[in-house]
Amino acid sequence: MSNKHNNNLEKAFADVADNYRGQDVDLNAIYRDMRKNTPVIAEDFMSKLGVPNIAGLDAERPTFTLFKYSDVMAVLRDAKRFTSGFIAEGLGAFFDGLILTGMDGDEHKKARALLQPIFMPDVVNTWRDTKMDPIIRNEYLIPMQKEGKADLMEFALYFPIRLIYSLIGFPEDDPEKVQQVAAWSLAILAGPQVTPEKAEQARKTAMEAAQSLYDAVKKAVVEVRKNGAEGGDLISRLIRAEYEGRQLDDHEITTFVRSLLPAAGETTTRTFGSLMTLLLERPEVLERVRADRSLIGKAIDEAVRLEPVATFKVRQTSEDLEIGGLQIPKGAMVQCIVASANRDEDIYENSEEYIIDRKVKPSFGFGFGPHMCIGQFIAKTEMIVALNAILDLFPNIRLDPDMPKPVISGAQLRGPHEVHVVWDQV
Repeated sequence: MSNKHNNNLEKAFADVADNYRGQDVDLNAIYRDMRKNTPVIAEDFMSKLGVPNIAGLDAERPTFTLFKYSDVMAVLRDAKRFTSGFIAEGLGAFFDGLILTGMDGDEHKKARALLQPIFMPDVVNTWRDTKMDPIIRNEYLIPMQKEGKADLMEFALYFPIRLIYSLIGFPEDDPEKVQQVAAWSLAILAGPQVTPEKAEQARKTAMEAAQSLYDAVKKAVVEVRKNGAEGGDLISRLIRAEYEGRQLDDHEITTFVRSLLPAAGETTTRTFGSLMTLLLERPEVLERVRADRSLIGKAIDEAVRLEPVATFKVRQTSEDLEIGGLQIPKGAMVQCIVASANRDEDIYENSEEYIIDRKVKPSFGFGFGPHMCIGQFIAKTEMIVALNAILDLFPNIRLDPDMPKPVISGAQLRGPHEVHVVWDQV
């Protein structure tokens, strides 16, 4: 892995994080106060924090922000009255074609029905043992064992992109290409910016990265189709997919795969960082998980609830309606603060604490309703594999006492920047 690509990728990751940092305030204290006193407000809350977001693209459209679980749930489950098509105006500009998050109604239903089977547990589990586990252990963790210490975020930055690269069906013999694909993916995420002078350059860079990524994926799609598309990889499965007699063309497959890449890397990287931070801060919980690996799924779900990477979702109203006593006109933007809803005291006991045994209730870390994240089972399986391997290979893993403790931060794309650990060398 060349250092040039290493630095490119780390810089791209840092640029994305800076972009969504928000002001240095105690967000959870603010959310607590909002839930209690003003659960629905007639303003663009995230823009006030300095976080670029799609609700603020058009100053003419009024924006409302919701903080309570029940309100967020009502919006996310009702795709008829709260639509997503406007997303194609923002991030979607980088993804002409098949972008699920920016589709509504029948179009969304049909596209999702075509794609969904490929992301179900029975398919993902075939990848777990043949691709995920060997790559994570052999390419990343076993070579690290002898070091006795590491910043886990360096591992977390690379493994999700490396895995999705492999699952997609790219040729495996070019490590440089993996780094390049990762850097392009992150450049796309840094596209939306608040300040006009930054926005111009970031948008240009993002568009170039999106085009480069499109070309690379398209080349792979054409190649796989030419060879008969018989494999178990994602591209082969997308070529073979059919719903109501309809199949996907090369452009649709390319745009869909391209839209997966930024999401697949970014979200899993930061979620894994937060998961490890929450466990390492609580050695007794980590010990329970080490002794009983069936708890790993619960540990991940609870990390996604308490520290979701995507802290808010935006929808647009398709009719005049009312939420929490406020009249909301047709065409308004509704910002759902997931990070607040996930800590709502009316829903979760001891809602601000990390409790892996809590009774399962839906949280919104992977979204909810018709637009729930299609790749969530892949992300979760990757994290299960990674945590299992770390517990197997790094005995007595713990926070490095000589390094700063990890801090989970960010108003959006939330997670730690560093997670320094040590372990006993065998």
